[in-house]
Amino acid sequence: MADGIINVYKEKGFTSHDVVAKMRGILKQKKIGHTGTLDPMAEGVLPVCLGKATKLCDLLTDKTKTYEAVMLLGKETDTQDMTGTILAEYPVNAKEDEVREAVLSFLGPYNQIPPMYSALKIDGKKLYELAREGKEVERKARPVEILEIRVDHIELPKVTMTVTCSKGTYIRTLCYDIGRKLGCGGCMDSLVRTQVSGFLLKDSLTLSQIEELRDKGTLGERILAVDKVFNDYPAIVMKPEFDKLVHNGNPFLRDQAQESSAPEEGPLRVYDSENQFIGVYEPDRERNILKPQKVFLGGN
Repeated sequence: MADGIINVYKEKGFTSHDVVAKMRGILKQKKIGHTGTLDPMAEGVLPVCLGKATKLCDLLTDKTKTYEAVMLLGKETDTQDMTGTILAEYPVNAKEDEVREAVLSFLGPYNQIPPMYSALKIDGKKLYELAREGKEVERKARPVEILEIRVDHIELPKVTMTVTCSKGTYIRTLCYDIGRKLGCGGCMDSLVRTQVSGFLLKDSLTLSQIEELRDKGTLGERILAVDKVFNDYPAIVMKPEFDKLVHNGNPFLRDQAQESSAPEEGPLRVYDSENQFIGVYEPDRERNILKPQKVFLGGN
């Protein structure tokens, strides 16, 4: 069974769950998960976790993401993108400088109302299921943050922009909100996710490329080892007689590890004496121990 993370290029028409299902078929293993839903019409970077790395799915979902989006002004749809039914059309009278000003005004934190066509649940039912039944329910605005936003090209009524944002941000809702601010309505015309944390578009592989590499026996070269996600953390290696402690997920004393220049504060990558990655540990100063955090893989 493969363990690690592979940078998949999700193509248009596939759901994120479709990608996972196809990856299970390609790799002949069940333990596979994705790291954040991309709409079927969207494409781009979708890190997929394999084997033990599935414990990182939630962690990577929380990471910031970068998108290239094309916004279409003058139209509003029920899905807030061009796959939906057009609800209203308006003339686009805004000038280019007004469009730029409106786009850039969303830089920073803002409260965003999730779209009805989304997988969020209310009373145990997904919003898109309610929407398909013709129902609309009140949704509470949620805090999101636009960390960076740039207008790349304007050819009205279309506007191409690059957006880096926090988790939970809906880019199609951002397009809708910008359109509302301009008074002409707006929706998302296309979307490409170009980055998730350290996973870049240029390094991503389509499903067909993954199959080719599997057949050549070289796919392992493109699977990122779990510990590489935490390269920024200092490493610490256990003494052989204390390997069992970390294999079983127990805390340990610093002197039960080999001599290390690792700092006293902050998270550490912990390896057993044979250099198998165990997980991320953090110091508990009150008890003078190191204890495993959420990212814990354990031993063989």
